[in-house]
Amino acid sequence: MTTINTTCVIAGGGPAGMMLGFLLARAGVPVTVIEKHKDFLRDFRGDTVHPSTLEIMYELGLLDDFLKLPHSQVDGFRMEIGNDRVKIGNFKTLPTHCKFIALMPQWDFLNFLADRGKAYREFDLRMCTEATGLTVDGNRVTGLRAKTPDDTLEIRAALTIGCDGRHSTLRECAGLESDNFGAPMDVLWFRVTRTREDPDEVVGHIEKGRMLVMLNRSDYWQCAYVIPKGVAEAVKRQGLDKFREAIVALAPFLRGRMGEIEGWEKVRLLTAAVDRLRRWWKPGLLLVGDAAHAMSPIGGVGINLAVQDAVAAANILGEPLRRGAVIDGTLEAVQKRREFPTRVIQWVQIMMQNNLIAPALSGSGQLKTPLFVKMIEWPILNRLPGRLLALGVRPEHVRLNAPA
Repeated sequence: MTTINTTCVIAGGGPAGMMLGFLLARAGVPVTVIEKHKDFLRDFRGDTVHPSTLEIMYELGLLDDFLKLPHSQVDGFRMEIGNDRVKIGNFKTLPTHCKFIALMPQWDFLNFLADRGKAYREFDLRMCTEATGLTVDGNRVTGLRAKTPDDTLEIRAALTIGCDGRHSTLRECAGLESDNFGAPMDVLWFRVTRTREDPDEVVGHIEKGRMLVMLNRSDYWQCAYVIPKGVAEAVKRQGLDKFREAIVALAPFLRGRMGEIEGWEKVRLLTAAVDRLRRWWKPGLLLVGDAAHAMSPIGGVGINLAVQDAVAAANILGEPLRRGAVIDGTLEAVQKRREFPTRVIQWVQIMMQNNLIAPALSGSGQLKTPLFVKMIEWPILNRLPGRLLALGVRPEHVRLNAPA
């Protein structure tokens, strides 16, 4: 076993882990980030970089370089609910430098942060390194254990942070309790070629028993076919032809391209969940991002909420970590800062699930556009959904500066 000593160890190289690791290293805090995979190349992860995250990149002086990466821009969404057409999200009046959502592969976002992090000697990124457990002294977490293809590691740290996703190993090892709010759907992700004649907007189609969301990725559509919870295997048993027919029924202009879905290996299942830890910390340990609160895929807000958690955690923890001492009250302050915004966004998602998605997927009764969705187009309320979707609640700003 190899032993490593550092100030902060972060498990998970997703949006929360990479942003937090970058911010702490930039502030002069020695930090080790471990990621179990050899690279970030996994398809159909959260690819929506919202204006709140783009504003963080601006504050860090990274926005111009970041936007040089291949991406497409979205300034609103259109929903088709039966015969109704509703425009959701008006980003043009946002008080931000970027008045759009950038759609880019998440691996580009993570590689960008990794490359910038390597400019700081305090930044130690270890790929192919998987957290397997926690080390403790009494009731205090003192670090973690990890495995690599060639070795086992014990990483000792003043603070251990779990950013290892909704199936967090550190969350399980810590025995922290969560509340599960459920989700009535799962999502089948796939991609189809996009042509110049296709619509430009991000489109959501909802019919009785079926729902399809299409993200414009310039030369292809990233598609989410929303199904009732737990029926993915039943959908597969019905066969690919039936699946293709269901897609064409919702988006007729895709007819002729369904042959691109050559087999089920081209379709990825996302099991939707909404939950939240009751307590995000214990002495020596903090969990943020999906490890602390799994988000519904509604609105694609998960990546941005995780980044907001990371910025808040860096702002609050940076100075104590530079001194090498983090007390329990400091960890509790991170949860207090981020729990309210998380609760609000999850409440909105649950309301959408219960009042729009679940009734539509059930296929029973008449499909109606809920009043709260119709109200979105009222002039007095038109800006609110866009602001909530783009910026969230109480958006964070970079307060932790690099040492002089």
